[in-house]
Amino acid sequence: MSEYERPVKTAGMRHLALNVSKLDESVDFYTRLLGMEIEWQPDEDNYYLTSGNDNLALHRASREIEAGSAQSLDHLGFIIDTKQDVVNWFNFLKQENIEMLTEVKDHRDGARSFYCKDPDGNAVQIIYHPPLSAGE
Repeated sequence: MSEYERPVKTAGMRHLALNVSKLDESVDFYTRLLGMEIEWQPDEDNYYLTSGNDNLALHRASREIEAGSAQSLDHLGFIIDTKQDVVNWFNFLKQENIEMLTEVKDHRDGARSFYCKDPDGNAVQIIYHPPLSAGE
C-alpha cells in the first residue's frame, strides 16, 4: 500500500501548449475567429490566449512542421453552450475558408460537434457536450 492517497480531483485540463509554424495565422485563428483573447505575450515567439477559464499557449516552432506529419495531439476542443451554436460555428468558420474535417454530427450521448483545422493543421473540435456546456 502506498504512503500517499490520491489528492482531490483536479479542476480539469485548462492549459494546452502548441508549437506552431504559422504563429501569426494561428493567433488570428484563435483570437479573431474563435474569440479568444491575448492574455500575455512575453516576446515575439510566444502568445498566451484565454477564453476566460482556460489558457492556450502558442509557441513559434523552432523548425518547420511538415503539413500532414504525424502528431501526438489528436485534437483540441472548444465547449459550446448550445447545439444550435455548433451549427452557427460550423457555418461561420466555413465562410471564413477554414478547412473542415467533418460535417456537424449528433452523438449518441447527446453531444453535437464538428472538426476543422487550425493554420498548422491541428484538428480542432467545436463541441456541445451536455455535462460541460452551460446551455440547454
